[in-house]
Amino acid sequence: MSGHTDGVYPNFSGRVVTAADPDYDSVRMVWNGAIDHRPAAIAQCRSTQDVAAALIAARIRGLDVSVRGGGHNFGGNAVWPDSLTIDLRAMSAVRVDPVTRTAYCQGGALLSDLDAATQEHGLAVPAGTVSHTGVGGLTLGGGFGWLTREHGLSIDNLRSAEVVLADGRIVEASADSHPDLFWAIRGGGGNFGVVTEFRFDLHPVGPIVQVGLLFWPIDQGAEALRTMRDTLDGLPAGFSGMLGVGMNAPPAPFVPEQFHLAPGHALIIVGFGGADVHEKVVDSVREQLPPLFDLATPMPYTALQSLLDDAAPPGILGYERALYFDGLDDDVIAVMTEFAGRKSSPMSFAPVFTLGGAFTEVDDDATAFSGLRRPTYAVNLAGIAPSPELLNADTAWVRAYWEALLPYSRGAGSYVNFMVEPDQERVVAAYGPDKYRRLAAIKREYDPENVFRHNANIKPAG
Repeated sequence: MSGHTDGVYPNFSGRVVTAADPDYDSVRMVWNGAIDHRPAAIAQCRSTQDVAAALIAARIRGLDVSVRGGGHNFGGNAVWPDSLTIDLRAMSAVRVDPVTRTAYCQGGALLSDLDAATQEHGLAVPAGTVSHTGVGGLTLGGGFGWLTREHGLSIDNLRSAEVVLADGRIVEASADSHPDLFWAIRGGGGNFGVVTEFRFDLHPVGPIVQVGLLFWPIDQGAEALRTMRDTLDGLPAGFSGMLGVGMNAPPAPFVPEQFHLAPGHALIIVGFGGADVHEKVVDSVREQLPPLFDLATPMPYTALQSLLDDAAPPGILGYERALYFDGLDDDVIAVMTEFAGRKSSPMSFAPVFTLGGAFTEVDDDATAFSGLRRPTYAVNLAGIAPSPELLNADTAWVRAYWEALLPYSRGAGSYVNFMVEPDQERVVAAYGPDKYRRLAAIKREYDPENVFRHNANIKPAG
């Protein structure tokens, strides 16, 4: 059935797509090309009221519910088999008030939508590092990226949200309205409802930032990783950075042709101040350990936000696992050095994010975020491949890599946005028992039937 029928989807003004429609296969596609899920129907919502109507229709018809924002989850949670998928892609508007430095962002917007709208005014929301990621899923799990050291997580800059609950009620969650729900959606993922609008605080950023990329060959692994670690640990205020462990050099114009696709390790240093200060930091790294090649250049903030897009293009095949670390000590580096050369796909690598500065200034209990607010490395082990054969090989590589790193990490818990196959033990470990119990109690109040369960699931208490 296409379109909508008032008797089946009352008060729904969007379009319902099923397997009978010629565009069903394209509509159900998500970022990860390895996902081949077939929802029973896809409700393309145009408004908050459409979301409420779709949830009520799912209850009437006895259908599971899944929610699609950007569709960037590695596990394909957005289009769960045999579910009614609530598709928010038509709800992607972003409105900016530059006077109050506030952004109003609908639940189906991508980071590229948010960045384009806010950068028109020289403002930004701390968000992720791949521009075709959905704002909704990223934010509900926490949201970290280049601005985290300066301005915290996405959830630290969230002031309110419009939420459609499992029973179709529409509520505002904020510090003053449904404060328990507001606490829970800041890190608790999509467990509590469908967020149809986010209200963010904005910060002056850009429009030009300074970016440095340095690359060392794979055979300099331990020495390069120690240099990269020490650089990130010592970055001054106004800087951010990340590691690309075991990646292949991009076939980009700034890379000498003989090094295209060469295996190695990359360090990206971002400066939000002047070029002279940034150049001094990059020069100090060059002097410590001369790289195979490097680049230091100004670029628009929006270009920085899409810098990693080609590392994970839509339709590529992917699998991931992740862990938190208090530091990258020599034992961790030894494991990374060993596993970096074992991958099969040239696209697979381990992006390593450093969380410090403003991230650590928020109390652990202030939000539901699944991590401790102390200096942290978030290590994402990403198997990314152009073919099923390479994906199968690197899925095994990711799992073995994860097991080898686990003894040196904070435990099996990790960033919930990087969780694929999230078993109950790992979800509880991600939040810790006390925070998980609080989340489970709030889940019981707002979603007692666990309608929103195709995620890193928090089960209702009792």
